Amino acid sequence: MKHPNTILFSVLGGGGEVGANCFQLSLNGHQILLDCGTHPKKEGYAALPAFSLLQRSPDALIVTHGHVDHCGSTPYLARQFPGVKSYATLPTVRIMDRMLHNSVAVMETIAKERGVAEYPLYEHADVGTAMSSMHGIDFDTPFEVQLDGFPVEAQFLHAGHVLGSASVLLRTPGHSLFYTGDICEIDQELMGGHRLFDHNETVDTLVIESTHGATEESSVLPYADEALRLGEAMAKVLQGGGSVLVPCFALGRMQEVLNVLARLQEERVLPPVPIYASGLGRAIYELYDRFSHYLAAGANLRSLEQFGRIGNVFDPDLVETLIGHPCIMVATSGMMLENTPSALIAQQMVRGSHHGIFFVGYLDHETLGYKLLHAKPGDRLRFQLGFPETEIKLENIKRFHFSAHAPRAALQKIIDRFQPKNIVYVHGDPDALDWMQMNTCNGSRSFVPAIGQTIALEA
Repeated sequence: MKHPNTILFSVLGGGGEVGANCFQLSLNGHQILLDCGTHPKKEGYAALPAFSLLQRSPDALIVTHGHVDHCGSTPYLARQFPGVKSYATLPTVRIMDRMLHNSVAVMETIAKERGVAEYPLYEHADVGTAMSSMHGIDFDTPFEVQLDGFPVEAQFLHAGHVLGSASVLLRTPGHSLFYTGDICEIDQELMGGHRLFDHNETVDTLVIESTHGATEESSVLPYADEALRLGEAMAKVLQGGGSVLVPCFALGRMQEVLNVLARLQEERVLPPVPIYASGLGRAIYELYDRFSHYLAAGANLRSLEQFGRIGNVFDPDLVETLIGHPCIMVATSGMMLENTPSALIAQQMVRGSHHGIFFVGYLDHETLGYKLLHAKPGDRLRFQLGFPETEIKLENIKRFHFSAHAPRAALQKIIDRFQPKNIVYVHGDPDALDWMQMNTCNGSRSFVPAIGQTIALEA
């Protein structure tokens, strides 16, 4: 039987932007989805991929990791199309369960606070349905994606982004495709950099993330140097009697930062003040402990008990008590969305001038975190919905660069290694995608598809 060598690649989300990543592969009459996320900057149905483009139930779903922009729509898909066979790495399956149940709680809260009638997009029962269809697969272990009569072999490879994150290699009789997912080439405090192959491997199609396509690498310090710079900035605040807030994403960044700070205390860069951690990040930390054998060789994952609980941040007296003595608070959300722990803590801290608020991740221009980073003394911002704006007195608000995405030079090496016939650039802002396509395609057929667009990929 002759097998076709053409794959139709359709973008349901994550084309020309970062968010709601979801790509459909159509091959020999079968459909496979790569990722199924929600958009962190949108609300209601607008946060979903364009599921209206699906003409029927997908045959399979492959999820690369547990960040909600890659998995957050999985329960909605399960509600619309029950029984879709789904695959992820073993740690990612457990992380998804925590993240998705938390998403239900967050959507229920937003529905009350902001009146978003479409929330929640799915219920806890839908999360259970989605998770019941998940197959946990180990790294570097080829497995068959179960399609009716059409052989597709898949393999997860360590992507180095967060715990459980994977790149995906798909092989059919007529076409091979490699999807990087979110990928990181450097060793972080806990995660080792990506491990692809010990041998040369070529593919027909490479689908590659482009997050840092527009970022000049000379402007970013190496990880260890940036960690030291963060520690020294914190030490000045703490020695002056202030406290430090570090807004963090719950998966990946919080676990990494907590262990960076613990190491800096051990090395006496930081004084021995209490370090606190909030909410969902603690639950994910427990999974880092459970799957610690997936971390970098020699990674020193401290006990979670070393980090105190922040408590009820909606109680301003509690926050005032915490920041009344030098301490470090690592709290979600990383972009400081209103009404989250980091926003409620910041609301108290900005009233003084001796504290420090240090961001360690990406800040969208429309978020409270970005606005606070660029605020001047005397400006006013609203940290809690339904409450008055707060005057900003604090000046010591900085951003430090700890990225778990590969820089463009590392992405170029991946392209050079695979020598693909087709390159599909995804997961990037327009400037990043344009730079990548103009400077890295090496004569390959290159594509930057938009949401709703379908392209034909020939082997």
